[in-house]
Amino acid sequence: MKLHGREHDRNSLARLAGDLSAAGGVRSVVLDDGTERGIRTLEFRTGAGLGFDVMVDRAMDIGGAEFEGRGFGWRSATGFRHPGLHEYRDDDGLSMMRSFSGLLLTAGLDHTLFGAEVDASQYRYPPRRTVSNGLHGRVANLPARLTGYGERWLGDGRCVLWAEGEVRQAAIFGEHLRLTRRIEADLGGTEIRLTDRVRNAGFDPTPHMYLYHINIGWPFLDEGARYELPAHRTVWRSDSVEEQGVSNTEMPGPLGGFVEQVYEHELEADAEGLVRPRLVNDRLGVYFELEYDQAQFPAFFQWMHLREGAYAVGFEPSTHHVAGETAAREDGSMTFLQPGEERLYTTIFRVGRIEG
Repeated sequence: MKLHGREHDRNSLARLAGDLSAAGGVRSVVLDDGTERGIRTLEFRTGAGLGFDVMVDRAMDIGGAEFEGRGFGWRSATGFRHPGLHEYRDDDGLSMMRSFSGLLLTAGLDHTLFGAEVDASQYRYPPRRTVSNGLHGRVANLPARLTGYGERWLGDGRCVLWAEGEVRQAAIFGEHLRLTRRIEADLGGTEIRLTDRVRNAGFDPTPHMYLYHINIGWPFLDEGARYELPAHRTVWRSDSVEEQGVSNTEMPGPLGGFVEQVYEHELEADAEGLVRPRLVNDRLGVYFELEYDQAQFPAFFQWMHLREGAYAVGFEPSTHHVAGETAAREDGSMTFLQPGEERLYTTIFRVGRIEG
């Protein structure tokens, strides 16, 4: 691996420092002030400029993230609110907006997109004929059971920083879904690898929808930054696109009163089925790139929230299209996991310097 301009292996690092943390690693901390108080967090440092925080008590989502001292994980005014303060039915189903911050917010496990009241007859409980779902579901505010974390050497030349945990979303006479999440980064590396398995641990057919809300903020996002999409066709856009006329590829600075613009794009995958949209900041000479498998996430949304004080753009790979759960149930595209059935999702977040 390359660290600070030199090649190293396990032995050379051991000769230089008695603890691997001199180069990088994973550290467990607990946040201890304000609305963040009590959140277990794992701090990853790769030694190559990449650092990020995994919030164990918020579904092992990724909060703050930076590269070479420059932030790219969005930081909103809500901060990283403790899940114990979250009220799912608050704000008419929009309660997520009171705890929405960070590089990654996971949506699901049984519902994504805007709220919907849907049939729950598969659970066979007469007093609960329907389920009321809020924006992007429940999972993002569920604590994980941390099963392990640390540093693992693969031979003498590669060291992997890792964490793994399980998030359980369950109700009596309701869903029983389990998310097993593994997050990895290489010592000396500049990418985050995310492997998720969602399994129906119950005994009833259970709805499953999944979406990553990946949010890039200042300073990676700034006036003049470019949102690059592989060859694509736009299949839906919010009314605000025509009303405001703000480009979705060349980013302006923060705009007063900006109304979010959302697009659904059909993106062209490469020969391996992978798609790589990215945000490029030429002034800083850096980029953020998302890599995902289109077979796992057939839909993709571009989120633009360029309002003053909440300046962000989003990358949203999704299992379902923008019309949401009710439409998916009506047109037959809704996913139901059978007992014991699972889905696998493998995704990479990559940062780096622009070559040349």
